[in-house]
Amino acid sequence: MKLTWTDAEEIAWALIAKHPDQDPLRLSFPKLHRMVLELEDFEDDPEGSNEGVLERIQMAWYEEVK
Repeated sequence: MKLTWTDAEEIAWALIAKHPDQDPLRLSFPKLHRMVLELEDFEDDPEGSNEGVLERIQMAWYEEVK
């Protein structure tokens, strides 16, 4: 399944799998953006995100690991 910016929960799970020891609340948005772009299944326009999109991904990740 290919991931896009609208797939916050699926992106969060992929980030958990790739970075199990990372605290999502300690990430800057630019760093989180790079991490999402590096996901193997991510296929969307790199310019298609904004702070709101990244915050949804960050909060989905946080909710899964807290």
